[in-house]
Amino acid sequence: MKKYGTFLTLGVFAAAMGILEAAVVVYLRRLYYPLGFGFPLSGLPQEMISVEVIREAATIVMLACAGVLAGRDLPRKLAYFFFSFGAWDIFYYAGLRYFLGWPASLLTWDVLFLIPVPWLAPVLAPLLCALTMVLLSGLAGAGLENGREVRATPARLGLLAGGTALILYTFLRDGLAAAGGGEAGLQALAQYVPTRYNWALFGLGEALILAAAALTIRGALRGRAG
Repeated sequence: MKKYGTFLTLGVFAAAMGILEAAVVVYLRRLYYPLGFGFPLSGLPQEMISVEVIREAATIVMLACAGVLAGRDLPRKLAYFFFSFGAWDIFYYAGLRYFLGWPASLLTWDVLFLIPVPWLAPVLAPLLCALTMVLLSGLAGAGLENGREVRATPARLGLLAGGTALILYTFLRDGLAAAGGGEAGLQALAQYVPTRYNWALFGLGEALILAAAALTIRGALRGRAG
């Protein structure tokens, strides 16, 4: 049981961080979106956007530090970081739902991040990513703690990188297009109302990541790299 105490501690830490983050967003939305948050985006001054970017960066640093402190080698540090990140994201949305009754549904669109450009997607997409991170990093961390051989072969890394790239593209496509358009592009993004998300590409990305995980788990259970 002691082997899994780190996951429990990190889970509590990530949950507290997620709820704290949700509380901060409650204040922001009360100040700048008193009628409710939605698209098109408007109301947040440029200086506050800069503050938001710094807040997001600080959050990632805190989660990364938790993973670094919890793990004794690089594979464990990465596993603990992704576990913390996924748990944080889940509790962040749970906190928003509790405090604001938002999102109204899992298909409600949200601005996920602002670094380096806005990430846009229905809430269900980042939640599925978060659940995947919690599950796979938990399995990897538990395997390592139990002496299993968890290796990343070129094929597995290729599947993982390809799946991650596809998912990131679905999040960043519109933000990247706006950034490439300069000031006019940013103004267009401010008036942007999302209507369709590329679930097919997202699903393919998830499938590639899960395939990489399945190969890794099979290799670990066999006690060898392949």
